Amino acid sequence: MRRTELKEHPSPGASTHGRHGGDGRVGDGPRSAEAVDADVVGAVEDTLRAVLRGRAAEAAAVDPLFAEDVARRVVDFTLDGGKRIRPRFLWWGMRAAGGHTRTTTRAALRVAAAVELIQTCALIHDDVMDASPLRRGAPSVHADLQDQYPDPDPTAGRVGPSFGTSAAVLAGDLALAWADDVLAETVQAEPHRHRVLEIWRSMRTEMVAGQYLDLHGQANGSRSVARAIRIACLKSALYTVERPLALGAALAGADARTTEALCSAGRCAGIAFQLRDDLVGVFGDPRASGKPCGEDIRDGKLTYLVAVATARAEARGDSGTLALLRGALGDPELTPERFERVRAALVDTGARATVETRIERLVAQGTRHLARVPAPPHVTDRLIRLFGAAAGTGSTTPTTAPPPHAISSPLAPPPHAISSSPAPPPHATSSPPAPPPAPPPAHDRATTDFGPGDAR
Repeated sequence: MRRTELKEHPSPGASTHGRHGGDGRVGDGPRSAEAVDADVVGAVEDTLRAVLRGRAAEAAAVDPLFAEDVARRVVDFTLDGGKRIRPRFLWWGMRAAGGHTRTTTRAALRVAAAVELIQTCALIHDDVMDASPLRRGAPSVHADLQDQYPDPDPTAGRVGPSFGTSAAVLAGDLALAWADDVLAETVQAEPHRHRVLEIWRSMRTEMVAGQYLDLHGQANGSRSVARAIRIACLKSALYTVERPLALGAALAGADARTTEALCSAGRCAGIAFQLRDDLVGVFGDPRASGKPCGEDIRDGKLTYLVAVATARAEARGDSGTLALLRGALGDPELTPERFERVRAALVDTGARATVETRIERLVAQGTRHLARVPAPPHVTDRLIRLFGAAAGTGSTTPTTAPPPHAISSPLAPPPHAISSSPAPPPHATSSPPAPPPAPPPAHDRATTDFGPGDAR
């Protein structure tokens, strides 16, 4: 794993005055929201470096071996790579809700840094659960740790094969602890801290629930379209887009109407983001995604892409395709030749085209929801562009959105409304069912709900 420098690299508008000795509790000095607008990623990474300098120093004071083997890997993983998509949504959610003061700017950047640390936790643990050897084109944390301590002497008291896995779990736990610390330090004096904390708690629980449903789908072989959408909502849509937008809006003191519009838009864009990731996992270039192609198939994951293909094959009575899909899903020894046949089946059943169409419609509907947000035009434009980039559509203008009656809602119902029953009968699946009706407005669900290649 590449070591990352923790030196400061001030982004536009950053001040070097007023820092508290690089302890990470103040972060970058005052800067204007307009300056951050010009380079959101740079500002977030400056803040991350400031935060992580302090955390790394604290770890070194506890124990140098722990600091080098565990804390240093959390620092390197967090700073090395990633699209910073969640911080970008958080930032533009804050700006869309009218946030502009230097105090709000600083708070938004630090909460964005905390979100990135949660993402570090999620990715490290996800790679452990999936036994993924790679992340972002480099060894995953557990693989890197295992390589550092190979074939230990049994008398040394270590358990060889599980050392990397066990240590990586601790690294993910540390990232989550740091995220919570940064959030608590940041919002303790914020006027809207209770709302921010409420969203944060929901986001953490939803992320874990989505991961569990993902694992459960692998274990029980469910191929339900509704369940696939539910997993996409919990594991990615809410955590990646909707909740970051809501956090930014809360920091700016957004009213209920603005929050609801942003969250509805975020839900659409977030599901599109996950559906694109599903496509990239099967049809993408591993050199671009940084992950081996076909992992979701080999792991037997329930994705909308696979659920649609299964429903289509059942509707046609295509026993050959059904046998191919069922035999390939969850087969860790899936050969390249069989994987190519699976890819062909996903195209031939129309599943790939259906998912592409669904992505475009979701982005269009999300754009329509954004039109209800009273944001400055340049902020709306940045969000629209971000929606398109996240979903891989390149959308840059809201004029492509179809009228409301032309789009069925992509939003998943509350958890109690979804069963784990098998896919609908053939007569109901001649075209795959649209995701079910919308739940109550996002701001009413806060206490009950929860780039391609890096959606998780």
